[in-house]
Amino acid sequence: MKKVERYFYPAIFIYEPDQEIAVKFPDLKCATSGVDDDDALLSARELLGIVMNGLEEDGEDIPAPTPLDQVATRPNERAVLVDVYMPSIRQAHNNRSVNRTVTLPAWLNAAALERNVNFSQVLQDALKNLLHMESANTGA
Repeated sequence: MKKVERYFYPAIFIYEPDQEIAVKFPDLKCATSGVDDDDALLSARELLGIVMNGLEEDGEDIPAPTPLDQVATRPNERAVLVDVYMPSIRQAHNNRSVNRTVTLPAWLNAAALERNVNFSQVLQDALKNLLHMESANTGA
């Protein structure tokens, strides 16, 4: 069976004075929060990925998302459609190595070899830094 590439689920952002924005997924019975709208959306996306990956791995039924226009909200709430790209979530748990071919100027290659540079480690560190990822298992 082909796995779903992207999931879309409604979330309810709940605004209370002097509190983080609470975010709940009514279809999935889970919640998170964020300090502002951007942080709340990122937290919601991360949680959605974790929950959906868990459901997939456990072979559980994936609940159908409620259409956004049918999500009931209160005056201090807002319905938001949250999406998650699953291939990156699934790959985050796959720590196997893959080969990549890179091209370097000959002088740079020679200087690095002379200093016993670990090319793989340097590339990994540079990519993590560029992508703002702290660990090897960061996926989203």
